[in-house]
This record gives sequence, structure tokens and C-alpha cells, in this order.
Amino acid sequence: MPAVKSTPEQPLQTGEHPLSPRERQLAFDPILALVIRYSVPAIIGMLVNALYNVVDRFWIGQLHNTAALSGIGLTLPMFNLVLGFMQLVGVGATATISLKLGAKRHAEAEQVLANALTLCILIGSVIMAAGLIWLDPILVLLGGSPATVPYARDYLQIILLGNVFNTIGFALNHTIRGAGNPRRSASTQLLGATLNIVLDPLFILGFGWGVRGAAWATIISQFVSMVWVLSYFVGQGSYLRLKPSQMMLQARAVRQIVSIGVAPFTMQISMSLVTILANRMLKFHGGDAGIAVMTIVTSMTILFLMPLFGINQGIQPILGYNYGAKNYQRVESTWRVGVTMATGIVLLGFALVQLFPQAIIRLFSTDPVILDMGSQALRTYLMVLPFLGFQIISTIYFQSIGHARTAMFASLMRQVIFLVPLYLVLPHFLGISGVWLASPIADGLSVVVTAILIARELSRLRQLGSQQLPEPAAS
Repeated sequence: MPAVKSTPEQPLQTGEHPLSPRERQLAFDPILALVIRYSVPAIIGMLVNALYNVVDRFWIGQLHNTAALSGIGLTLPMFNLVLGFMQLVGVGATATISLKLGAKRHAEAEQVLANALTLCILIGSVIMAAGLIWLDPILVLLGGSPATVPYARDYLQIILLGNVFNTIGFALNHTIRGAGNPRRSASTQLLGATLNIVLDPLFILGFGWGVRGAAWATIISQFVSMVWVLSYFVGQGSYLRLKPSQMMLQARAVRQIVSIGVAPFTMQISMSLVTILANRMLKFHGGDAGIAVMTIVTSMTILFLMPLFGINQGIQPILGYNYGAKNYQRVESTWRVGVTMATGIVLLGFALVQLFPQAIIRLFSTDPVILDMGSQALRTYLMVLPFLGFQIISTIYFQSIGHARTAMFASLMRQVIFLVPLYLVLPHFLGISGVWLASPIADGLSVVVTAILIARELSRLRQLGSQQLPEPAAS
């Protein structure tokens, strides 16, 4: 018997619940309009969220202290580590919830949500305790010097105190989007980032707290964001409700979260390890100034890539829901729209970097050494930026449909498989220029391999779709 497909006139009503209005949007609205509706709030939220780091570095740059700026740069591997655990839970839970809602398993989706909160509390507490106990040895491992470690310590001691707030707010905000409310998710990011932007100059310069002021501004903002997220799931506006009775960890729910979330988790952990390696190479070939330049370059890279992560967040529930509902044509269309939007954004960022590199670096430092080194580094580091939209959207595609291993491999290509050998080899021949060149070469190679993977996947998707077409009537 041929498979039965739902139509706007006769939607499937199987399972525990009929289609909600948001599920009806995911299943039937035009793809372009749907991607825009879901992605634009996330893009705005991610852009403002990117200002967490950029604004911190901007105001710290106004202290005209290269050691302070380098000290903040040392904390990036630690942030990648923390972000990895947040994505392990947040991305894993979001994709799982989207797939379960697509399969009409509402009760299981709520179980995943409650278990995600428990994981956030446990993981956030362990990282906070471990980080505070072993902070100084960690900073030395990250490439700190006697001049930069005190600034990094002052910053991270406070940031770690708010780690539980940050983990809950970030991870569960992902699930708001997966449950079909991208505007509320974006409002969380806007609320936290705007508060941080306001508090930064007040605490850093106004109160004279320096890097500690930046840290206090950040964790206060994260606490407010956490409260805002939790209020959504215990209020009346959420299709999914957060029930304390379901917070006891269930092996199946945890396994589902981790199996999908392990791909972005691995990517972030890899980024942390690679950043440590890069900092050590920079310290050897460029000293504290080299680490300061990398701090600026990575801040701008994050700013340019955040809109792509916003598109990822927007298309993830669309991909997951429709794949779970076996609407394969809509899945492919969503991927294509996401790649097109992402490519347009990175082309704009590429033009800004190539045309105005010194003006960008001057926002953070007026040191002549940093200006000269930073202009070259920014142009080189982001040479392959126009192709990263395709690579990043394709990686989230595999993640959203539950192909965690492929998503993890696509992520590791760029962050470990290609980049680590390049960091180990190129600086020995090219000095600090080798550090800047390693990233675009790794990006270019990963784009080629990802193109092969996605071509095979789209062929498989079309075959699945053709199997669902009604059989022709007998003549």
C-alpha cells in the first residue's frame, strides 16, 4: 500500500494531540516565508548576543591595556568548553523535541524538556566547581603569561559563578525555538545582550572595575535571561510545559539528547583545544600582541557568523519537524533557502573585512603593532568566509534530522581533522602568518568534503520522497 501523506485540507491527526497552530505552520506554510519568520528573530537575537563578547572586548580595549585584552582572549577556550556543554543539552533537546512534535509525541517532548533542565543544573554546577578549583593551572595551560593571567583570572572567577544561570538560559532558550516560538527565543537573547551592553561601560569605566566589571555585567545579564526563559515554560503561553515531576533523569531521554547534541558539543570542545594550540603558537611567534590580535579577529568572526547560527536556529525546527513528518520535499527546500540566505550574509561580511580591515581593528586598539598585525590577520583569516554559509547550514541539516555522526564529522573536519595539522606545520615555515593561514585552508578543504556529503544526502532524500508518491492508476 502506498504511504499516506497529509495535505493542508486533510492534515494527519494521529498521536496524542492534533496539530497545534505552530505545527500547522511548520507543516504547510510556504518555505521561504517560514524560514524568514523563524530565522529573522533568531538572526537579530544572535547578532545582539554576539555583542556580549564584542562589547566586552571593545570596552576593555578602551583601557588601552594590551595585557588586559590578551587576558580576555585567554578565556576563549574556556568559553568554548562551556558553550559545548550548553549545546550538548540545548541543541540535542531542541532537535529531539522537534522530531517528537513532528511525530505527534507531545508527552515525550515534555519529558525531554524537563530532563534538559536537570542536565543544565548538573553540568553547570560541575563546571563551576572544577573551574574555580583549578583556574590558575588552566590559565597557564591556555597560554597565559605573568602579565595576562591576573586579568583572565579576575574575569573568569566571576563568570564561573554564573555558569548555572548561563547554561539554563542558553540551553532552554534553544528549546523555546524548537517548540515553535522563535520570537520569544529571540527576545531572550535581546534582553540579555541589551542589558549587558548597558552595564558594560557603567561597570568597566564608570565604577572602575575593569575586567571584573565586564564579568559582573555578563552574569547579571545571564541571570535575567534565565528567569525570562523559565517563566515561559511555567506560564500559559507555552505549548510545552515544564513539569517538576518529570525532572528525574530518564535514560532514554538523556540518550536521545546526547546522541544529537554530541555533534555541536564535539565541535565546541574541539574549538577549545584548537584555540589552546593557536594561543601557544601565537605566544611563541607573536607574544601577547599576537594573542590580542587573535582576540579581536575571533570577536569579529563570531559577529559575522552569528547571523548564520541564527539561520541555523530558524531552520532547525522546520527541518526536524518535516523530516519527522516525512515531508522530504519541504526538508530539501528549507536547506536550500537556508544556504542562500547564509551565503548572502557572509558575502557582505567578506566585503567589509577586505575593504576596511584597519578600521575594524581600530575599534579595539590603536596600538600600531596590533593595527598592522591585525589588518593582515583579519583579511587572511576570513579569506574563505563566502563559502562558510554553505558549510555551516549543511552541518546543521544533518544535526536537525538526527544524523549526529555525519554532523559531528562535518564539524570535526574544520575544527580538528584539517586545522590541527595546519597549526602544527605552517607556523614553523611561515611564522605567525602560518597561524592566520591555517584557518582558511582548513575551511576550504571542509567545504569540499561537505559538498560531497550533502550531494549524497540530497539524492537519498529525493529517493525517500519518490517512494511516498501515490502509485499511478492502473490503465
